[in-house]
Amino acid sequence: MTDQATDVVVLGAGIVGVSAAFAIRERGLSVMLIDRKAPGEETSYGNAGILSSGSILPLNKPALFSALPAYLTNQSASLRWNPAWTVRNLDWVLRFLANAVPSRVKPRAVALHGLIGASLALHRDWIVRAGEPQRIRETGWLKAWRGDGTLAAKEEQAWLAEFGIKSELLDRQAISALEPNILPVYKVGLLHSQTASVDSPGNVVKAYARMFEGLGGVVRQAAVRALAPDGAGWRVMFQDDMIRARHVVIALGPWSPDILRPLGYRVPMAFERGYHREFKPDPSRRLLRPINDADGGFLMTPMERGVRITSGVELTDRDAPSSFAQLDQVVPLARSVIEFGEAVGEPWRGARPTLPDSLPMIGSAPRHSGLWLAFGNQHIGFTTGPATGAAIAAMIAGEQPAFDVSAFAPSRYL
Repeated sequence: MTDQATDVVVLGAGIVGVSAAFAIRERGLSVMLIDRKAPGEETSYGNAGILSSGSILPLNKPALFSALPAYLTNQSASLRWNPAWTVRNLDWVLRFLANAVPSRVKPRAVALHGLIGASLALHRDWIVRAGEPQRIRETGWLKAWRGDGTLAAKEEQAWLAEFGIKSELLDRQAISALEPNILPVYKVGLLHSQTASVDSPGNVVKAYARMFEGLGGVVRQAAVRALAPDGAGWRVMFQDDMIRARHVVIALGPWSPDILRPLGYRVPMAFERGYHREFKPDPSRRLLRPINDADGGFLMTPMERGVRITSGVELTDRDAPSSFAQLDQVVPLARSVIEFGEAVGEPWRGARPTLPDSLPMIGSAPRHSGLWLAFGNQHIGFTTGPATGAAIAAMIAGEQPAFDVSAFAPSRYL
């Protein structure tokens, strides 16, 4: 059995892990980034590619309670749930709902605002340094209502304004001027004007990984068999060899609880499963920016390969068989907005890791020195990945991160 050594091992090559590896390597430490797949090919691949300044409201907010009757029918495109999973995970569900009360919303929004602001600055810097500036679009993203969503739009706009986030309220005519190629199905829109998007989140992660390798970082594609303390450091064990490291960063997203369980940590994680499918665009009727259909419960966005349609949340086991019911429900709705052709490739499915307070874990493991946790970024992982990784890099170096990380401390659950 060969025995290698490095300063830091980062487990997980999604946006969070790649960001952590790059930020740590920039500080001069030797870093090995390890995943069973190549960078950017799991959860970080299948999102809408939005760099959202306005995603500061956690999913579990007071408005959730008014939506529960519709969700309980289990027919909503926005949310489907597995009854057996719900029974087995009732504690997580109750803790999730307990965080939706008004007094628990503002502190979490403040925390997410700091994380998102730091992340967007890094994204805009890194994508240029990675040689892929053409991938970013500073066109904002549009949330739109087919019915009278004026009150909901104004409430969201007021909330964003409280944090200094700009947005524009649009009527049907203004929406048509903004997106001249879509059909006039929306009555009200809210343009998040300070939000950007990319045309391929998976390829952006790969570009950041290449930037990490350009600094001398090492990427290894392998399955980790076990993780164990080793004196003042750690042993990362594979089938036929091992690596010794002073620090290990767990950035495995929905698979993070698996490797932590043998160390005595029980992570209260649920999985927001999501689906997408891409379709051949009509060159004469291009979609110009991501659009979130608030009533339809889906998002459509222009991507490198075509129009990507993403469905809502499915609460079930991480590895349960795929159910394309939500995707099948929303694709016809998307066709009523923008013309596009046949599907390109197969449907995609992923699992977004979510903790009961909708905040990630960013920080040191409570009972093990040199073990760092960076996961649980739920459906805004692509937006928040860079600052999550940069915060871990700062903490490993014994420095304060660029934003307040106290709300994300792993000790709140572990």
